[in-house]
Amino acid sequence: MSGHGFHVHGPHDHELEHAAHGNDDFASRIAVMTAIMATVGALFGYEGGATQNSAAMYKNDSAIKKTEASNQWNFYQSKSNKQNLAELAMALPGVDVEKYRSEVARYKAEKEEIKKKAEELEVESQQWEHESEAALHQHHRWAQAMTAVQIAISLAAITLLTKKKWLQYASYGTAGIGVALAGLAWFHI
Repeated sequence: MSGHGFHVHGPHDHELEHAAHGNDDFASRIAVMTAIMATVGALFGYEGGATQNSAAMYKNDSAIKKTEASNQWNFYQSKSNKQNLAELAMALPGVDVEKYRSEVARYKAEKEEIKKKAEELEVESQQWEHESEAALHQHHRWAQAMTAVQIAISLAAITLLTKKKWLQYASYGTAGIGVALAGLAWFHI
């Protein structure tokens, strides 16, 4: 090409321009479908990442509640030890038995409160664990949906290269499977 208005096309330039301005409906349909599948796949990928993060956060909350429950059980054990020492002291000669009897009653009451709190924390931990498992299952569904859409996009690319109609239908079918899997994820199935 020169700067004086004279323009010479190379052989591949002519082919590229012809392809860009041609009326290849087959390629156009595949290109549009591929763009739609890529967009849908991106949405599925986002949902998969979001549910994976939720699962991790729920698992973390479960671990925190487990630790708090463990702390309560340790506190419970400490009160049991003090109660045992008070009971032992009541058997010693020359001690104020009533003082130790009231301590034993106090430790028993305190232990019941601590036990109740520890059991509540264990239940909360299990609830968070269940939430984590449910979110992880949902994440797997989104990941399966995303994988199916990626395979469909790959099949669409092969379809463009080979111009095989059956590959076009295989691509659409695989994308449909991805959408079905996304539906399962959406409804937590």
